[in-house]
Parts: sequence; C-alpha cells; structure tokens
Amino acid sequence: MPDARDQAPLSPRDREILKDVILTYILSAEPVSSRSVAKHNFGLSAATIRNVMADLEEWGYLMQPHTSAGRVPTAAAYHLFIQSMMETRAVPAKERRYIQENLRVGGADADQLLGTASHLLSELSSQVGVVVTPAIGETVLKAIDFVPVSGRKILCVVVSSTGFIDNKVIETEEEVPREELVRISNYLTENFAGLTLREIRERLVRMMVEEKAQMDRMLARTIELAQAGLAADGAPGVVVDGTSMLLAKPELSDVQRVRRMFDAFADKARLVRILNRCIQGGGVRVLIGQDCELTSDLELSVVAAPYGAGERPLGTLGIVGPSRMDYETIIPLVHFLGETLSRALAEAFSSDPDRR
Repeated sequence: MPDARDQAPLSPRDREILKDVILTYILSAEPVSSRSVAKHNFGLSAATIRNVMADLEEWGYLMQPHTSAGRVPTAAAYHLFIQSMMETRAVPAKERRYIQENLRVGGADADQLLGTASHLLSELSSQVGVVVTPAIGETVLKAIDFVPVSGRKILCVVVSSTGFIDNKVIETEEEVPREELVRISNYLTENFAGLTLREIRERLVRMMVEEKAQMDRMLARTIELAQAGLAADGAPGVVVDGTSMLLAKPELSDVQRVRRMFDAFADKARLVRILNRCIQGGGVRVLIGQDCELTSDLELSVVAAPYGAGERPLGTLGIVGPSRMDYETIIPLVHFLGETLSRALAEAFSSDPDRR
C-alpha cells in the first residue's frame, strides 16, 4: 500500500469525505459505500464521491476489505484524523465527577487506586483498560516489616514511599524470634528509607563483604533477611480490566484472532514493554497499525498516557481496543484519568508525613 504521508495534501473536499467515512465506520463497524457518504448532504453525486474514495484508497487512506464491499479507514487515515480532523472534546462533567469520586484517596492505598483506574478506563470506554504498575525494584522504600508466620517462614511487607505494598513469604535457615524481627525491621527502615529497593540491595551486597558483617550476628541476619525480602526481578507489572469487552466488537468475531488477543494480554512482559514506549515524550500517545507489534499483529489501537505522583513518573495507563475507536472521546478520557490518578497518588503521598 502506498505511504499516505508521501502524498500531496488533501483538498478540503477530500478531507471532508475521508472524515465522513471514518466517523461512519467508527459508528457502524461496516465498510462505508459511496452511496452512504452521498446521503450526508455533500452536494455531490455518488459517482463523484466514488471517484474521490478511489483516490483516497490509492493514496493509502482507505482500503477495501472485500471486492464488492465499501471501504474502511487505514492506520494513516486514523492518524490524520487525530492530528487535524477530530473535534477536541472535554470529558463530560458527569464522568469527571464519577472519576474523581472513585479515585478519591480516603482509605485507598496506591495499589487500589491503580486497580480502580484500570476499571474506570474499561467501564467508561467499553474497551480494555490497562495500567502499568511501577517496578518494585525502582520504588522508594518507606518501611519494611518482617512478621513471623509459622516456624521458619516470615512475611516480608515492603511499603513504598508512594503507598505501593509488596508482600512476600521467605524462609530462613532457623527460626527468628519476633523481638529480633522487630529490631531488624526498625533498623532497615531507619537506615534505608528514601532509597530505591535496587539501591538497598546494592548496599547490602557491599556490606556482606565487610568484616563487620561477619562479626555482628544481628547485622548478618539483617542482611540475610533483607536480601531475601527485597529480592525482585525489578520488572513492572500491569493491571488489565475488561478483556471480555473484545467479544462484543463486531469486527473481532474471528475466533483465532480473539484467541491471539487474549494471549497478547496474558503476556504481561510484552504488554508492559509496548505501553512503556508510549510515555516517551509525555502526553497522550496513540499507536495504530505498524506503530508497534501489538497493533500491527492484531489490528488494535492503543491510547496511553503517563501517570505519576507529583513530578515523579510511575508508569503508564491507557485503553486498548479495535482501531475503530471513538478517538474524540477516548483521547481526552485517557488524558483526564492520567491527571486525576496522578493527583490522587500525590495526595496519598503528601497526606502521610512519613512518606515525604
């Protein structure tokens, strides 16, 4: 297919007809015919519109999925629509209030806020909502607590400065008294709060080679517990909500394609890698067609934006769905939800003096 970007600028008439095809297809999910476009009072005959649509197809903005069918927009058409054709819409006041009420901090911790954000993205867009969670290795420690479970098993609870909580059960060579676990927890919190978990692990490795660590039994046990409790692969996670929404999309009726989509959402590492690309440059990013392997393989679109806590970036959130997406509604929704989640996380951070 010709690269639409290499073509001469479209005439106002070309742009209006292309815009009508895009909007009609977004609403109907059916290939758009010239007769359908002619009904929208362009003052042009179906034959003239058919010629314009043929030109748009030759230039790479439209394609015919079947010989006798109408035409559907290409990725290039959607990109052009987003850049210069679509109307900028604000998120309706009712939806803004709904989002703000659901992301109100109250007693919610950071993990709950991210889960709520993913659900809101899916619920309000009827697409798949995704939120990439921070990599545990890059989060800043607020507190660490070791709690005896049974025998030699100990629960390690790590609380980050932005409220994320990571729980892990570890097992020691011998049973550790509760009182010693309290002392170890306090020591690590007092001496390492404010550092990332990756930095803490690096410091512990250096301490292990010092003679002091070999002589001081409690310090040696502290290092042992911390190394086990803070061990992590460092990879960010992802919260996905609404994958069942894909089953209701008429263009996704092919069983094999739907199965590949569900496999893609199950591949968390790949999904995180793709979504994290979206935050480069900041603001809302839209990936369509050949922009990445997810959208090209499965004919999906991704609308994503970064979120954080104040000035501290934490991850990405977004909406994934068919390329036939209501971009005029979804782009401002993703932008508003990203900003609202960031404010909620910053508020959760600032409302607790111990997190500062």
